[in-house]
Amino acid sequence: MGISRVDLVNRAVQIGRRFIAYRPRSCAEVRRRLALRFSSTVVKEALQHLEGEGYLDDAAFARFWRESRESNRPRSASFISYELVRHGVGRDLAQETVADMNEEDIAHKAGLARLKAIEGLGYVTFRRRLEGYLKRRGFGSRVTRQVVSDMWRLSQP
Repeated sequence: MGISRVDLVNRAVQIGRRFIAYRPRSCAEVRRRLALRFSSTVVKEALQHLEGEGYLDDAAFARFWRESRESNRPRSASFISYELVRHGVGRDLAQETVADMNEEDIAHKAGLARLKAIEGLGYVTFRRRLEGYLKRRGFGSRVTRQVVSDMWRLSQP
């Protein structure tokens, strides 16, 4: 005798809850994880159950991701939007989530964090390393130039 459909859905919900417990997840992330072990109909029912319980909310996930990036690993708004879309959040929601970000403040925070590692270098090397660091995090040329200038002034005695 096989496992009943209700038991499969309950198992999928349990696995989904455990997956979400580690950190908030988008609906698409949970769907992909559950699809590795369950049929599409079981996954669909489990997702509906998790959404009904309030475990899945792409808007809340997008806010969490943005706040996490702003405080721990500063990135530009466009980079965060790209990451959100990659995690399965809709493009419109991703753009809306990052719409009011102040890129200069975030770039300054990233520059200050990097400043300790590049203090004492000559200007050319300092500029090249800090520009590369900021550009890899998605910041544009205008913001990058301003932050490099500000950080250079801060690093000088």
